[in-house]
Amino acid sequence: MAHFGHTVAVMTISTCTDRDEGVRREVTSAGRRRALVTGRRPSRGRLVSGPLALVFLAESCALTSFSLPFSVMPRYASEAGASSAGAGLVTAMLLLGTVVAELIAPALMRRFGHRTLLAVGFVLLGIPALALLPGGTLASIVTVSVVRGFGFGVSTVLTSTLTAELLPADRRGEGFGLYGVAAMAPEVVALPAGVWLANHYGIAPVIVLTAASALIPVAVFRWLPGGTGRGALGRPGAGSGHRDGLLTGLRRGGQLRPFLIFASSTVAAGVIASFLPLATGVASNIVVVGLLIQALTATITRWWAGRVGDRRGHARLLVPALAVAAAGMITLIGLSSPAVVIAGMCLFGAGFGVSQNATFTLMIDRMGPAGTGTASALWNLAYDAGYGAGPAAFGLFVGHTGFPAAFALTGALMLATLPAARRERTGAGAVRPLPRPE
Repeated sequence: MAHFGHTVAVMTISTCTDRDEGVRREVTSAGRRRALVTGRRPSRGRLVSGPLALVFLAESCALTSFSLPFSVMPRYASEAGASSAGAGLVTAMLLLGTVVAELIAPALMRRFGHRTLLAVGFVLLGIPALALLPGGTLASIVTVSVVRGFGFGVSTVLTSTLTAELLPADRRGEGFGLYGVAAMAPEVVALPAGVWLANHYGIAPVIVLTAASALIPVAVFRWLPGGTGRGALGRPGAGSGHRDGLLTGLRRGGQLRPFLIFASSTVAAGVIASFLPLATGVASNIVVVGLLIQALTATITRWWAGRVGDRRGHARLLVPALAVAAAGMITLIGLSSPAVVIAGMCLFGAGFGVSQNATFTLMIDRMGPAGTGTASALWNLAYDAGYGAGPAAFGLFVGHTGFPAAFALTGALMLATLPAARRERTGAGAVRPLPRPE
């Protein structure tokens, strides 16, 4: 889930005017026309700038703070006397706070601007955790979870929005792949690290590191980018063009289909994360290896999809991504075989990584500069809502079908969005790639 910059002097981003943006588009179009005549690819913009490196750092810190206590807090609630339902409430409230933040993030960005809101998000993600150091009741743990979830939702929408604004348009997909790399490492490392620390040293070091990792971006607050000015969200109260709410934004600009396609994948991802460790007949070491392989495969294919999509069109990748991810879920009908579990996780991770990059890039590109924050919030909403709703629905029927059939059924249900993915590919038309550099 990163490349960290070193030049502070260039980390304040000047605001571009609408006229500047028009000139930039004309120059880009002229360069592409010359490329078709000369057979040479126009020069490509620099991928990672100093401000973008700081955004990647901020995203890594946010996910580190989110992941460290993720598997620890439900157990902490149980030790405080909560029932299994109460322990599950901790995670549910964390995700509820996240979704609420994503629903109102575009309005907050228009009101307060990027930099201030990003700092507030990190403070809400980190500081409240310290309230649990003396020990906590279920009520206090749930309250802290809601507040931290809200802070996490704000921070992730902001970092993905800033990433979209700071990347050169012709390398946006590749840049989103690197953003995925910056986000992957905390998920792979911090989640098991939090469990290990809690097992060996108790909850206190987990809480302290959770707060500290969230506050690192606040320490570099003055250098965090405040928006490029290319959209309406770059500064408080600024803006022109569309100021869509999420529901309005979902109905315009071709947002609905990629939203639904990605949501179908995140439903399955939530099912895997929540229920594969509970599946009967699967050894714990196979579960660990499977989840690790799924995360690594998704990261690699997310980066690969960005490079390929920039050249050949991101809509072309949706059908194979959905088919491969669904095949991985259906493969788990052979849950009793370790080899089948590993193969299924490889397939699902590969398809999920491609889907992440392709849908995000399409939604950002279609909404335009003024709607970058709305598109980012919609994509994050599809991620977290699906991640929470999937396990909730899965839990209702797994007791009747058993784990193998329930996993396979989840994969089959993913294919319900295949017609939408096919329409995306057909509607996108043939995208003629620019000539490769000689």
